[in-house]
Amino acid sequence: MKKAIAQSSPRRGFLKKFVAGAATLGAGIFANPAIVSAAEKLASPDVSEADEWFKKVKGKHRIMFDVTEPHGIFPFAWPRIFLASNGITGSSPEQCGVVVVLRHSGAAYAMNNQLWEKYKFGEFFKINDAEGKSPAIHNPFWEPKPGTYKAPGVGEIQIGINELQASGVMFCVCDMALTALSATFAQKLNQDAAAIKKEWLDGLLPGVQPVPSGVWAVGRAQEHGCAYCFAS
Repeated sequence: MKKAIAQSSPRRGFLKKFVAGAATLGAGIFANPAIVSAAEKLASPDVSEADEWFKKVKGKHRIMFDVTEPHGIFPFAWPRIFLASNGITGSSPEQCGVVVVLRHSGAAYAMNNQLWEKYKFGEFFKINDAEGKSPAIHNPFWEPKPGTYKAPGVGEIQIGINELQASGVMFCVCDMALTALSATFAQKLNQDAAAIKKEWLDGLLPGVQPVPSGVWAVGRAQEHGCAYCFAS
C-alpha cells in the first residue's frame, strides 16, 4: 500500500494544555507560552453554521473518524472501507453517514495545495508524499492522480478527500487547532498570526466545515448517532 495561558481563566488553562500536548507530537515550538498568548488574541471565524452542518449527517449507519494526527493513509482509507463494506452487506452510500473530524495536527489536511507549498506542512508535520519518499509539498489527499493509492488484493482505492466527498463523506476542521497552529507559524516566521489564520481559513478545501473545536465536533457527531472510530 502506498503511503502517502495563565491560570486566570479556564480557556487559558485549556489552551496551555493543548499547546503542551502538541509538543509530544514533535512540534516542540508549541510549548512556548508566547504562542499561547498570541493564539488567545485571534478571533474565531463564524462557526455558527456548525450545528446546522451536523444536521446533514444522513443514513441509518453512521460513523465518525477522529483524526488527531496524520496516521498515513488511514484517516482516508477507513471511510472508504466503511462505505465499501456496507455496500457488501446491502447498504448504499445514501444509507451511510460518515463524518471525518480533522483536529490537532490532522488539521493540515483541511488546507489547499498552495498553503502546503508555502508553509511546508509536509516537512513541519512529517507527512510524506504519496510515494513516501520525501516531505509532501502538496496535500497528498486532495485530488490525487488516478492510481496513486493501491491496496494488495484490491487495486486502486479512491481515498482522496474530493473522492470521499463525492461519496457523501463530510469533513470538518478544528478552529482551535487552526488558531494555535497559525500562532505557531507566525512566531516561527516572524509574521502576524491573525493574517496567517485568515489566509488559512480562506485556503480551506471546498466543503470542509470549520467547527469551534475538534472535541466539540466529536461530541456533536455522537449526538447525531455516529459511532466513534479513532483513525489510526
